[in-house]
Amino acid sequence: MSVWIAIGVTAVGCYAVKLVGLLVPAGALERPLVKRLAALLPVALLAALTAQQTFADGRELVLDARLAGVAAAAVALLLRAPFLLVVAVAVVVTAGVRAMGG
Repeated sequence: MSVWIAIGVTAVGCYAVKLVGLLVPAGALERPLVKRLAALLPVALLAALTAQQTFADGRELVLDARLAGVAAAAVALLLRAPFLLVVAVAVVVTAGVRAMGG
């Protein structure tokens, strides 16, 4: 039964967050600082998620083939490669390092 309580609390919490977002006055959303933060927040969250998935394994710091793949993708981005090529480079380098490492 506690699982259903957790699901209910989560649903109510999500609805409350959505309602609070709808109640924010439009004038507050037009401020330059808010616009700048809204533009940068998704990038920061994606960077944090990428770093966590690349360097963490539970509670430990891990440096393995994923690091090589992210580094190769960064180099491809610096060379202004198209996005699909960046992803392909990361996949190939990660697979190559894993294959060489066992």
